[in-house]
Amino acid sequence: MADQDYYEVLGVSRDASDDEIKKAYRRLAMKYHPDRNNGDKAAEEKFKQVGEAYSILSDPQKRAAYDRYGKAGVDPSAAGAGGFGGFGGFGQGQGGFGDFSDIFSEIFGGGAGGGRRGGPKVFRGADVSYSLEITLEQAVAGAKTDIRVPVWEECETCHGSGCKSGTSKKTCPHCGGSGMININTKTRFRPSYFPFTEPSVEVDASCPYCHGTGEIIADPCPDCQGRGRNRKTKTLEINIPAGINDGQRIRIQGKGEPGPNGGPCGDLFVQVFIKQHEIFQRDGDDLHADLPLSFATAALGGEVSVPTMGTEARITIPEGTQTGKIFRLRGKGVPHLHGGGNGDLYVHAFVETPVNLTSKQKKMLKEFDESIKEGGTKHSPQSTSFLDKMKKFFS
Repeated sequence: MADQDYYEVLGVSRDASDDEIKKAYRRLAMKYHPDRNNGDKAAEEKFKQVGEAYSILSDPQKRAAYDRYGKAGVDPSAAGAGGFGGFGGFGQGQGGFGDFSDIFSEIFGGGAGGGRRGGPKVFRGADVSYSLEITLEQAVAGAKTDIRVPVWEECETCHGSGCKSGTSKKTCPHCGGSGMININTKTRFRPSYFPFTEPSVEVDASCPYCHGTGEIIADPCPDCQGRGRNRKTKTLEINIPAGINDGQRIRIQGKGEPGPNGGPCGDLFVQVFIKQHEIFQRDGDDLHADLPLSFATAALGGEVSVPTMGTEARITIPEGTQTGKIFRLRGKGVPHLHGGGNGDLYVHAFVETPVNLTSKQKKMLKEFDESIKEGGTKHSPQSTSFLDKMKKFFS
């Protein structure tokens, strides 16, 4: 491997722990394995380098010799067969192929080396997503609603066995009922310590014929085609918690896809989307609403009704209220999802300009406007100030 540093090959520091070295090798071995890079010479060469580096750094004695003397400390040809006696051969100890077989078993999905491990591999089923649109009122108060979702249920014909009536499962002839088959795979790299051999690793992998169950269905149930379960549409009641926000998810355990080989079902995740409201805009647990005020109410003040979620409240409008004035109603917002009170309601006042005036109303309004102008800053402080600024700007 030329003179490339073993630590650099694995991408670890010189003080890396044994566990870090092993994890790095596993990751790189799976990435560059020839079975995953068919015909890629560069990947094959990289795989050889990774294997050689791991064979040295995984053995404490060889690693110590390498750290002290470099490759001369671990290459028998560099200092004679006994030049660094006491470090042993490369096929011995934990630096031999015992560790390789454990790692290759992860690549091929089974156990490695000696004995077989019987029984099917059981996996959790996939999760399922469902989108649910609700109103702001439902999000604020909480609610219960029904949804129709596809679920898997036990076949009523075969009662979950997957077999045709009057038949049963048979022992898989390919794995003998163990659920595992033995694969002899060549590593396709020739380490320096085995220059004339092409090593191979025996791997126990899940049987592809029975999918690790050890049994096959010769006569499948005609209703479920051997699955033992059928997909049906079912109505589920969903409890929407008060305070849920747009985009949040509700988890319903065990209502997802069934797990392979009898594994547990996944979960159902209901993602909530809240419809836009005609009056309120939500900001976290606070609500915002616009409050139109007549010219007279804004000028003279008074008491007005404002909408809230569920009830109506009354607030006092002070004299001379301008557009943009915000009134805060504490505790009239959205309940906190995990308890502890409510957010607030912010009411944004704006003065509504009258339209479609009669001739009489226009005349009265002009007379009123003239009287306001005569009062100057007394009645229109902002307008007078603005006019003064305009005069200065153009002077």
